[in-house]
Amino acid sequence: MSSGETAGLPRMTVADMATWQAARDELLIREKAHTREGDAIAAARRKLPMVEVEPGIRVVGPAGAVPFTELFQGRDELVIYQHMWYDGTPHQGQCEGCTYAAWNLKDAVYLNARGVSFAFVTTGRWPEVAAFTEFMGYTQPWYSVRDTPAPVGGEMGRFACFLRDGDRVFLTYSTTGRGTEPANPTFALLDMTINGRGEAWQGIPDGRGPCWYWRTDVDGNPTWEGTGRPTPQWTRPGVTVEKTLGRDGHCH
Repeated sequence: MSSGETAGLPRMTVADMATWQAARDELLIREKAHTREGDAIAAARRKLPMVEVEPGIRVVGPAGAVPFTELFQGRDELVIYQHMWYDGTPHQGQCEGCTYAAWNLKDAVYLNARGVSFAFVTTGRWPEVAAFTEFMGYTQPWYSVRDTPAPVGGEMGRFACFLRDGDRVFLTYSTTGRGTEPANPTFALLDMTINGRGEAWQGIPDGRGPCWYWRTDVDGNPTWEGTGRPTPQWTRPGVTVEKTLGRDGHCH
């Protein structure tokens, strides 16, 4: 079979290597243009005006209430991920999208080498947050920003970047939605594959809704039913099958 549809791959054409290479080279032109445009956008991002932030804002961590400036760990730049939270919810009921991000951000050594610190903040009460992060095995710094005003607190599910100049602190950038995808390298890898993320919006035949594989059951099957957990939780010691999601709604 040299061309046309194949079983299980109805949208693909089978060709010889030379034909594939020609098509690949043509796509590469678009990929390089995309990369250059991304570089131009990043340059524009760096030129955004800054917003001064009250440096004495208090956040709560393992040592109790501390000033926000402590999150810089003596460095001049800071990136925070603002993790959504559901009060009084069991571990399996916490945000699967934020779990997707947090699970891939276990270490900040390369950020630190560039003079950038990293931390998670969330609106949860600190005792609940501490229990959750211990269960998940997270090693990055976490803080509660409950009742803390934006941009340190406020809406969650986003990244925010800050600059410290002596005793002054400035917000330089914030993003949410698909702007948080750099935290999830699996997105980019899946986008390289033939079936992408398996989602209908990508034009995948019989594709599913976004986020469908972020929760799985004990057997690894994607599910949003009460037996599901955010996918990486099944790797935690002592995890058992759950009978309730613990909250209403999903994919925030």
